[in-house]
Amino acid sequence: MSPARRILNWAKRQLDTSPRGYMALFFFSFLESTVLPIAIELILIPYMILNRRRAMAIATVTFGGCLLGALLGYAVGAELMDSVGQALIDRFGWSQGYERFLGYMDDYGFWAIAIIGIVPLPFQIAMLGAGAAHYPIVLFCAAVFLARGIRYYGLAVLVLLYGDKAQALWEEHRWATIITVLVVIALFFAASQAVAAGV
Repeated sequence: MSPARRILNWAKRQLDTSPRGYMALFFFSFLESTVLPIAIELILIPYMILNRRRAMAIATVTFGGCLLGALLGYAVGAELMDSVGQALIDRFGWSQGYERFLGYMDDYGFWAIAIIGIVPLPFQIAMLGAGAAHYPIVLFCAAVFLARGIRYYGLAVLVLLYGDKAQALWEEHRWATIITVLVVIALFFAASQAVAAGV
């Protein structure tokens, strides 16, 4: 059994049996956003279904762990890119993806970070790249929310509305849901910019 799979099984046991379930979820979300190649939805959806009344709190804890991991990745990119950051890129084979992301960031800035949550590039690349470019940290956090937070709160809403059917709905429509939300936000942002510019 792989180390990642062992950690996944451990996390499931903690969430099922431990009164410190939130702490375990926060820790697992932090690991998933930094080093674990396993989607947290594998444990997040069943946990929310078992605790429907706490679904929004669970989403908040999950996002908190993800944000802490993202800030760590940003700090590595900002302060240790030539050593630790480059070693991570080499270790995980992210060189081509990292170069592609830097190009996207030059062209699209904020949206490059936000949209990497739905494209087939590791989100860790965005953390390192944003840090290395010294992208404004407040905007980076906002982009992390769009990239990941929407997924967690979206899952909570699905669980509250559909209960046990939420997992099947998410698996069938997750990319369409995420893309739709991002398009709506992009249109709202563009409209706000147009109004501010007096167009």
